[in-house]
Amino acid sequence: MVPLKDSPEAPEMPSDSKYRRVLLKLSGEALMGPKEFGLDSETVDRIASEVATVHGMGVQVCLVIGAGNIFRGVSAAAEGIERTSADYMGMLATVINALAMQSILEGKGVQTRVLSAIPMATVCEPYIRRRAVRHMEKGRVVIFAGGTGNPFFTTDTAAALRSVEMDCDALLKGTQVDGVYSADPKTDKQAKRFEKLSYQKVLTENLRVMDTSAIALARENDVPILVFSIHNPGAFAEVVNGKGKYTIISGDD
Repeated sequence: MVPLKDSPEAPEMPSDSKYRRVLLKLSGEALMGPKEFGLDSETVDRIASEVATVHGMGVQVCLVIGAGNIFRGVSAAAEGIERTSADYMGMLATVINALAMQSILEGKGVQTRVLSAIPMATVCEPYIRRRAVRHMEKGRVVIFAGGTGNPFFTTDTAAALRSVEMDCDALLKGTQVDGVYSADPKTDKQAKRFEKLSYQKVLTENLRVMDTSAIALARENDVPILVFSIHNPGAFAEVVNGKGKYTIISGDD
């Protein structure tokens, strides 16, 4: 294992970085790679390398990771598990993904902390806003687990909430495609790709980039959402630098 870097304070933001502090939202499915379930070690390692690269640029990075690769509360509820219990099970699954990402990042020499909205002191720290901010100020990557800590809220909403609480300059959502489309580009060849969208258009046209609670929260707090493909090598760093291919959702069309 690579020795962890001792960073008493985060390095200054380099001149070519567009953002000082960002939150990266990943779906659990993004960690599956070619598998149908669970974690693909090569995929997790590649994504961790991308996070490490952006962190090395002097940008403060925090993450929210979903749990669809392990357990999805809505699907389980449809199969007979009571919805509240199913959602809590999904929240616990996000901790598994967060711990996996933490381990890989620290293997690359990046100090990382997992903070969970559901306290479980044996494996990670409880979520405390001031503590999370201080971790990032000290140059550590912070992974938020356990969703919002409440049932009936998705990890998209958790990502929007944490990005506001952390005073992030942008919320970046790594998806399966390189931006927001009018329809699924994998099934509809006529799907139109958007370079820029307003929060209102996303809501009124039901583009399903993130759930409505997340979009509304980002809009109320003027946090831009940048949607890009997590499967394109180097895309995370490019988007942070204002380059590459992505869709930005903000207040104006």
